Amino acid sequence: MEFSQFNYQAIGVVRSPFTQQAGTPVQPSHDNATQGIIELAPQFVPALQDLEGFSHIWILCHMHQANSANLTVTPYLDNKPHGLFATRAPSRPNPIGMSLLRLSKIEGNLLHVFELDLLDGTPVLDIKPFVAQFDQRTETKNGWFDTASTQVSHADDRFAQ
Repeated sequence: MEFSQFNYQAIGVVRSPFTQQAGTPVQPSHDNATQGIIELAPQFVPALQDLEGFSHIWILCHMHQANSANLTVTPYLDNKPHGLFATRAPSRPNPIGMSLLRLSKIEGNLLHVFELDLLDGTPVLDIKPFVAQFDQRTETKNGWFDTASTQVSHADDRFAQ
C-alpha cells in the first residue's frame, strides 16, 4: 500500500504564556481564563472576514515540541497506557493538534483568544469556526476517559522533546 506525503506551511503562530508542556492546560476547557493571541501572516487577513461573529474557533496546529510517536501512551488524564489513537496525546505520527478556543476579538492579523492550551510559538496550520449545529453531538461515548483513574488539569513533561 502506498501512502501520500504532504507538506504544509504555517499560516500563523500562537502567542501564549506557556513555553513548555509542563503546567500547560491539558485541554482548553481546563483553564478558561488563559489568554493568548493567534498571529496570522498578514496575507491571510482577508480570510478573517466574518469570523468575529463566532464565539469559538478550532485551531489546527503543528505540535512542535512533541516527542516522536509511541503507539501506546499513558495520557495526561489517566495513569494507564492506551492506544495512541484513543488519546489526544501530542506525540503522534503526524503531530497535528486541534484546540477549541474562545474568540474574544480580532485586531488586524491578531486573534485574541481565551481557554488557551497551546505553547508559545506553536505553528498554526488552519482556523475553522465552531458551529454548534455541526460540532456538538448529543449521544456520545467517552471510552476509557469515563473511568480514568486520574483527573488532572495541567500537563507534565511526558511528551516534551
